[in-house]
Amino acid sequence: MEDCIVIGCGFAGSVIARHLAEKNKKVLIIERRNHIAGNMYDFRDENGILVQKYGPHTFHTTNKKLYDYINRFAEWVPFELKCMTYIDGKFTPTPFNFQTIDDYYTFEEAYLLKKRIKEYYNGQDKTTIVEMLDCEDETIRSYAQFLYDKDYSLYTAKQWGISPKDIDISVLKRVPVRLSYKNGYFDDEYQVMPKISFVNFFENILSHPNIEIRLNTEAKDVLEINTNSKFVKFDGKQVDIPVIYTGALDQLLDYKYGELPYRSLRFEYHTINMTSYQEAPVVAYPQEKEFTRITEYTKLPVQMKNITKIAIEYPLQHNLAEKTEPYYPILTDNSIGEFGKYRADLSDIENLFLCGRLADFKYYNMDQILEKAMAMCDIIDEWLGGH
Repeated sequence: MEDCIVIGCGFAGSVIARHLAEKNKKVLIIERRNHIAGNMYDFRDENGILVQKYGPHTFHTTNKKLYDYINRFAEWVPFELKCMTYIDGKFTPTPFNFQTIDDYYTFEEAYLLKKRIKEYYNGQDKTTIVEMLDCEDETIRSYAQFLYDKDYSLYTAKQWGISPKDIDISVLKRVPVRLSYKNGYFDDEYQVMPKISFVNFFENILSHPNIEIRLNTEAKDVLEINTNSKFVKFDGKQVDIPVIYTGALDQLLDYKYGELPYRSLRFEYHTINMTSYQEAPVVAYPQEKEFTRITEYTKLPVQMKNITKIAIEYPLQHNLAEKTEPYYPILTDNSIGEFGKYRADLSDIENLFLCGRLADFKYYNMDQILEKAMAMCDIIDEWLGGH
């Protein structure tokens, strides 16, 4: 008989399950997919190329505690992600930096613009496109408008399927603009990839005699939620053990306040008879009409092959009927309000613990969800101590 139930076998669910197993609790994990590792799932294709099924992931953090945690379960190798954007027939680094200025301005124009930026920002190493568009300096503001018109506005409109003015401002601030020649997508002290694979990392986390995994099982097939009850029903019986839910809240409550909006993705894979297709592992193509970016998997991580494999990424609206994957929550005043209603309805259920990208209706980097999961472990420990 299980002592704890975890719904979802992604990062949050796996970390919490391992913690409880090490506390000598019998843990049953319920997973709707046919594999572990959530969106970090990777596999080797017919040519032996390691491919990430749900898009590119690298682990990066400034928190040594989180870095030490992942090293318990796998060997990791340094990997600094380099990304680029393809604008007007040229590859340029992203986040945009001084190389971008050199790429699209004459020598004299570039010299003046970089000089103005250094003077205006006075040693600051990066800013946001939102701040630059409001800059008092007309030359800097003009540069920001160029970036916005050629990249941010086009990419955002495709990625989210709505006008940039309707998107939460945090989305436009997510990728900074560098005020130097510094390259690289992240600044974190620890930037790594697993030496073997992400699945291997998850297999090691979940390799514990107290953990049982049930794949291909929908949460709604085993869970019953009554907001008038203080406890969850599992397999038709009320249980008073911890139930950790990492999935979507609207699904859990039968969409009573409507479907929470997400963007989804479709990947088009191509194996190409060349050693290199593009100048970076991940390249955004804002000026393309339908797709947003291309990931070249022989560069993520570096895999020495005489062929390469790319995944072209097409954004689309999440659709329940078509069983698309919910990737990115669309954060608007309305959707945040609806999510708050779902969360409030579940708040009085004593043994239900919510944690994860879908459960929190929030986009997380891997280090952020790991930190959230570790904090949830403390909350569950405290609850168990009182029961």
